[in-house]
Parts: sequence; C-alpha cells; structure tokens
Amino acid sequence: MNIGQMFLVGFRGSELKPTDWIVKSIQDRDLGGVILFDRNISGAIQNFDSPSGLTRLVDSLHSLAATPLFIAVDQEGGKVCRLKENNNFPPICSAACMAKEGLDATRQQADLLAQTLHAHGINLNFAPVVDLNLNPNNPIIGKFERSFGTNVSEVVAHARLFIEQHHKYGIGCCIKHFPGHGSSKNDSHLGFVDITEDWQEIELEPYRELISNGYSDGVMTGHLVHRGLDRQGKPATLSPLMINNLLRENLRFSGVVFSDDLQMTAISKRWSYRQAVQEAVMAGVDMLVIGNNLCNQENAVEQGIDAVTELLKQGRVSKERIEQSIRNIWYLKQKIGGKRPWKNNNRPTV
Repeated sequence: MNIGQMFLVGFRGSELKPTDWIVKSIQDRDLGGVILFDRNISGAIQNFDSPSGLTRLVDSLHSLAATPLFIAVDQEGGKVCRLKENNNFPPICSAACMAKEGLDATRQQADLLAQTLHAHGINLNFAPVVDLNLNPNNPIIGKFERSFGTNVSEVVAHARLFIEQHHKYGIGCCIKHFPGHGSSKNDSHLGFVDITEDWQEIELEPYRELISNGYSDGVMTGHLVHRGLDRQGKPATLSPLMINNLLRENLRFSGVVFSDDLQMTAISKRWSYRQAVQEAVMAGVDMLVIGNNLCNQENAVEQGIDAVTELLKQGRVSKERIEQSIRNIWYLKQKIGGKRPWKNNNRPTV
C-alpha cells in the first residue's frame, strides 16, 4: 500500500540534489505530488523565478518518479499567481476581471493560463475558486478578486469554461474552498475562521451543479468551522460530517478530496501535525497538502506516513478506506495522462 501517494508537499530549492529530502521522498516513499511556489512567506525564492528555471525543475521532478507525480500550483489569475508577469510569464487577470469581461474573456485567459502550465510540465492547478462573492470585504476572497461573482449560474459558467480549457491541455483542476469561503469575515491562513453565522446554503450550489455535470477532478476543503454542519466545531478539513456526509454522500462527489495546506494557522494552532494528518484522513481527505511555504518541515512525508500507518495499526481507519483514497488519486492521474475520461459521477472501484 503506497501511503506516500496521499501526500502533496512543497519544498525549498530551485535545483535538486540526490541527497535532498524531496528526492528521497519521491524515490523511496512514492510521494504523490509536489506543490511549487515562486517565493516563500519570507519573500525569498522558493522554487523558480523564470520560465527556464521552472521547466528545468519540473523536468527533474518528473524524471525521479516511478509513479506519475502531481506537479501542482495555485494559478488562479490576478493576485494569486505563482507564475508571475514580472518573472516573464504571461499576465493572467483575476476571476473577477474575467467575469466582468465576459465568458469569452474567461475562455481566452484560461486557455493562455493552461497552455502556459502545460508548456512547463505542470499538471494540476488548485483553481478555479468557486466561492460566491457574498462578502466583498472578505479579506482573502473578495478583496483579492478571486471569485467570479455572487450569482451561482455566473460562477458555474465561468468555472466550467476555466476547467474545460485546462482539460484540453491535460491538466487537472481542484475547485475550492469547500463548503464556501466567500461569505466569511476572516482569513484561515491567519487563524480560526467560524462561518456559522455568515455562511449561506447557496454556497454549495456551484459544487452541486459542477459535480452533477460530471466534474470529478478535485475539491479542496477549507479550514472553515460551521457549527450547523458540524456541531463539534471541526473545520471542514477535519470533519467527517462535511466531507463524507455532505460532499461525498449528499453532493455525490467521486473525485479527489484535497486538504488545504495543513500548515495554515487555522490548523497548526490547534492540532499537532500528526493529529492534523490523522484527523483529516479519518474525515475522508484523500490527499494531504503541506505547502512548506509558511515553514519548512522536511520530515513531513515521513511523519505523515507514520501517522497514517498508526491509524491502520490501531484500527481507527480500515485498509479499504486508505486504498480508496489511493485509487481516487490514481484515477485522476490517469485522467491527466489521457487514459480515462474527465467526466465521471461514480467512485473509482478498480
């Protein structure tokens, strides 16, 4: 059982050496994927600062992997872009800008964005955002123009086009932030975010419509607490009620459930890394994201695999449950490789 497939991690460095921990994680631990950043939280270069540097790094990563790797970025457009114009990548406008200009603009911008990712060997984009812009003063969604709008049909139409352009170039998408971050008053990067009083049920509709139309790439959970959806006050990333009951059973999502970054303060302030990994797995997360952008945790893969192995030994999760996650991940990788159709409403079984 390749538990390493359940981890997608960031690392620091623009070139790879045989002794690097990330190299060992890919070769010895069968790591599922990496997430790349241009700069880390201190402003220092984390992985690349030019198109040629990015291509060299991605080619090196792919060459190390016996099992295909997810090579992921957050490339939404606007202020959330890892491939930036000032590093000689094509400029991409924000989701709000695309929506303002109309569907043709979204198609053109998403096509350019996806074409650029493909040219550099990136195969997974943590985008588009399908949060509804219900609070324009939201410090992380509204203020950053990351939402396509307030209207469900408008958000779905633009998100669908965005996703289709990525699929055209063999790139998977991951919609976010489940169950909805657009109405919140706070930013989960910085701490505890309770959406109980602000969240509206309509925020599920973009997920419902996309999933019912066959979308099955990935959904990213937000570190968002809603006591009406989970009375224990667990954030969505750690909540079986929000993942297994709401996302899997109610909305019938069959693809990969990605956590948001487990190093974000909303998680790290209240749970140790080991606890966070275990709680997320027990909640139904398939792939655990550790950005190593906010801090540098070089033993994240080793400790994470140990944490999941402990769950199995203690009987807190079943072998079948872990195998299902690995199967979900493998199906998405096969879609990216052109071996399975993008649209699917059924859980992977073989």
